[in-house]
Amino acid sequence: MGLITLSEVKPGLKLGNDVHTVRGNVLFQKGKVILPKDVEVLRAFMIHQIDIEQERVGTNGAGTKAAASTSGEKNGEQTGKGSIAVSSPAVSSLHEEYEKMVGLTRNAFQSSLAAELPVYELRTQLEALFVHLKQYNVLTFSPRVMQEHDYVYHHAVLSAMTSYQLAQWIELPSKDWMQVAFAGLFHDIGNSKVDPQILHKPTALTASEQEEIRQHTKYGYQVLKQAKAINEGARLAALQHHEKVDGSGYPLQLSGTQIHIYAKIVAIADIFHAMTLEKIYRKAQSPYLVLEQIKSEAFGKLDPAIVNVFIQRSTQIHNGIRVKLSNNQIGEIIFSDRDHPTRPMVSVEGTIINLMQQRQLYIQEVIG
Repeated sequence: MGLITLSEVKPGLKLGNDVHTVRGNVLFQKGKVILPKDVEVLRAFMIHQIDIEQERVGTNGAGTKAAASTSGEKNGEQTGKGSIAVSSPAVSSLHEEYEKMVGLTRNAFQSSLAAELPVYELRTQLEALFVHLKQYNVLTFSPRVMQEHDYVYHHAVLSAMTSYQLAQWIELPSKDWMQVAFAGLFHDIGNSKVDPQILHKPTALTASEQEEIRQHTKYGYQVLKQAKAINEGARLAALQHHEKVDGSGYPLQLSGTQIHIYAKIVAIADIFHAMTLEKIYRKAQSPYLVLEQIKSEAFGKLDPAIVNVFIQRSTQIHNGIRVKLSNNQIGEIIFSDRDHPTRPMVSVEGTIINLMQQRQLYIQEVIG
């Protein structure tokens, strides 16, 4: 049969070559027999053609099996031995892929109580987004457009991006990276079962309302238990991302190594983006001040080793970068002390301001 289009794929066929995603990861291995659910997976990953084992008649008339191979280009798609013809990713900006991801997340969250999460579709868009991850800086990135009621979806996507990056920074195995991204994306999905009037209440919550909010961790785990293609670590991140290493968190008062590594990563991303994203009733805070607060939380609340990596890597901004201080002065970073990365020396019109000494000042934003 050889190379066939997705519309021709039927359950029971056997793969003649590995199937790869757009990013080059192996989706299915050579020799796998296609099951009904696999057809949907291929469609979700936008695989256009696959290589199927075919019957080939030899010179003696006996039937022998051979794996078909192809080479060359067809309709702009690369094909070759041991590979699948797939469309190369379109050249698009980080912001464009980010906005697509927010839209998919909005649809998925809004339908999560009535329908199965479209994990494969979300994964495909995450892969397209992560192609541009080198352009992403957690301290400087902000959405181009953000509707006031879309906060939860932006927060989810940003948490996924930062969690994925942090998983790389702390050198988790690559097999964990996408699952950590799912953990960040879905960690607050339990909020879909919380009363919206409580969830979006701009004033202080009552004790009973606070307790209802805390239930989102259990709700989230329950929702994700039904989801396919995500692992238990991603589910536990939804349940445990408010646990603290000293046992003072919720819902189970876990401590130390009882908390899953995914949850420890997501907890940091969750706090950072919750405080640096604009909300209806609260302005975004300085990312540098938020990093300082996260650092203070590292003693007893967050995992100190992961926090240290997050702060060190996210503040690796080259000298000469222009920043805006809290007094609205514009200057350039001229020296950063690795022991105090959130408080570098800044040159403002020839005057050097040491933010370690002038504690009343801080970097409001990075401007270029």
